[in-house]
Amino acid sequence: MREGLIPAVLGTVVTASGYTILRGKNKIAGMGILGFGAAHVILGAIDLIEHR
Repeated sequence: MREGLIPAVLGTVVTASGYTILRGKNKIAGMGILGFGAAHVILGAIDLIEHR
């Protein structure tokens, strides 16, 4: 399995859940979770590109 794939996939799931929470009443928690997930997507993508 390629290095960086797991953080990218998990980051996508966390970003989607953060977006869902953001649309609800708890906007601050949604923004935090969304940012956390987006950071994992970016770091996973960097690993995927770096370790071709």
